[in-house]
Parts: sequence; structure tokens; C-alpha cells
Amino acid sequence: MSNVERRLVGREEGGMRLDRWFRQLFPHVTQGQIQKLLRTGQIRVDGARAKAADRLEEGQEVRIPPLPAAPPEDADKPKKTLSAADRAFLKRITLYEDDDLLVLNKPSGLAVQGGSKTVRHLDGLLEAMEEDPEKRPRLVHRLDRDTSGVMVIAKRRSVASSLGKLFQTRTVRKIYWAVVNGVPKPPQGKIDFALVKTGGPEGERVRKARPGEQKEAQTAITRYAVVDRAAQKYALVSLKPTTGRQHQLRAHMSIIGHPILGDNKYEGDREIPDGIAKRLHLHARRVTFPHPSGRGTVDVTAPLPEHMEATLQALGFQPPGERDEARGDD
Repeated sequence: MSNVERRLVGREEGGMRLDRWFRQLFPHVTQGQIQKLLRTGQIRVDGARAKAADRLEEGQEVRIPPLPAAPPEDADKPKKTLSAADRAFLKRITLYEDDDLLVLNKPSGLAVQGGSKTVRHLDGLLEAMEEDPEKRPRLVHRLDRDTSGVMVIAKRRSVASSLGKLFQTRTVRKIYWAVVNGVPKPPQGKIDFALVKTGGPEGERVRKARPGEQKEAQTAITRYAVVDRAAQKYALVSLKPTTGRQHQLRAHMSIIGHPILGDNKYEGDREIPDGIAKRLHLHARRVTFPHPSGRGTVDVTAPLPEHMEATLQALGFQPPGERDEARGDD
């Protein structure tokens, strides 16, 4: 076991999530171990308790508690490399690429990060793309395993820092499409319910915060608009999160009585009609943000996954064009 250590956040590390910063320094420490160290107050930022999703600032001091020793390096152990199939897969889902970043269309069912039972995940594929840790592509935000759509990837640490600050300051504009049970009323509105994380046998979830839970609650705001409807049974909605909390869109739609179709965590998997895929109907449709280099704007739209395309056709929905989407951004 090592001793307690204190490290200052560097200039290029400003804007990074705390858990990502920690795992870059100590890749042998699992996400679960980091979460436990945070819950017990062993990892601190400027002397205060912190959360995994907190964004670091240049010059902050991070307390690093005693950690398990890193396993000895095995010279004979092959380094992670991308197979030809994985390279073809990443090329197939790439929507945009330049010298600084990638924008991918993540498929539904692919986890963004690994876990105790998750072997194949996007972060692992990115890690295998480049041996030099300074140059390997980095995640700057997340999507749930079953959510499809646009994901922004930084090609190196300095770009990840810049993008992290954009996400932190809500400069990044995101549009999601979802098919929900029922038709929300009014057809346009704002959902403003703080959320609290809660565990359970079926994995982590969030719920609406209750009175007296201000310390644990996270502010969460979502704007929605009904795009099309099938009688009063189902609706295609456009969702624009102002904040970026875990499961925010899924929980918010369930709280207002219109869970996302196929959502097995928030009651959206009940009474799915025949012919409709029993999968989550939530897609990160579009992302817009200033290029981190300062040159222009990145504006990328991801095509729908097959199961959502089939559902829209089955229900007779007419998706909006890009101009209509842009008009409803504000």
C-alpha cells in the first residue's frame, strides 16, 4: 500500500471529470474502487468531499489515499491492439473526424466503459488505438449502454480538457429523440426535477428528490417537444437536456408519466405492442459545439438505429427535418 499523496491538477487537466483524471493516473484502480473511495471521503479535492462527475480546475489539490499496488508488468503479456474487425467497426460508426476529435454513432447495447461483467466497451477500443497514453483518444462524456447516438471523443489529453470545459459550461447543445408512452401535455415544456441516485438489485437508478434531500440531490433540467403522435398512445419527442445527469432523460420522462418505450429501469417496458422491439427507444440525435481549436462549429447528426427506424415506420411518425430541429433549440 502506498502513502497518502496530494497532487495538483495541471493546466491541460482542467475540465476533466475527477474519475477520469484518477483512472489516467492509476489505470489499475477500477471505477468501483474509485466510487468507494469517494463515498468514504478518502479522495478529496481542496480538502472537501467530491463526486466522480465533478470537473477539476487547474491548480486544485486532489488527495489520493493509500491504494492497492499496481500489478507487476508482464513483459510477455501482449499489449492491447485493435483487431481488423474492431478497426472496421470504429470506421463504420465514425460520423466526423479531424486532427482533434472524433464523433461516433454509438450503437445501442455497447457499453461506454467497462465493469465487473463488461469486457467489450468503447473506452477499451479507444485505449487500444494508441500505445502512447498522451495521444490515445479519450471519452469526454457518456451515454447509457442502451442509448444510441452521437458521442464526442477527444484525440488527446489537451483536447479532452478543452471539451470537458465546454460540456461543463453547457456550451454543448444536444438533441435526443425518444418514443414515449402516451402524449405529454402541454406539447412543449420544461421538466425541472432534481434527482437522487439509488441502488438496487437491478443496478443503479435515479429518482425524484424528496424534501430534505437537498444535499444528495442533483439539479436536472430537460426541455421537451412533441414531434408526432400515434393517437394518444405513443409520441415521438425531442429532448434537450440543460444538465447532464445520469439517466436524466429516462427518469424525467417517467416522472411526468411518459416513460421511454422499452426502458426496463423506468417502467417503459410494460405493454409494448407486437411488432415493436423490446429495446430502449432513446437516441442521441444531434450535437453542436464550438470546435475546441476555435475554428468554427461542429454540428453532427446521427442516423437512427434500426429498431427505432422500424418503430417510427410502424407507428406512422414523421420525423422533423434538420431545420425544424434547429428552430426548436432555444
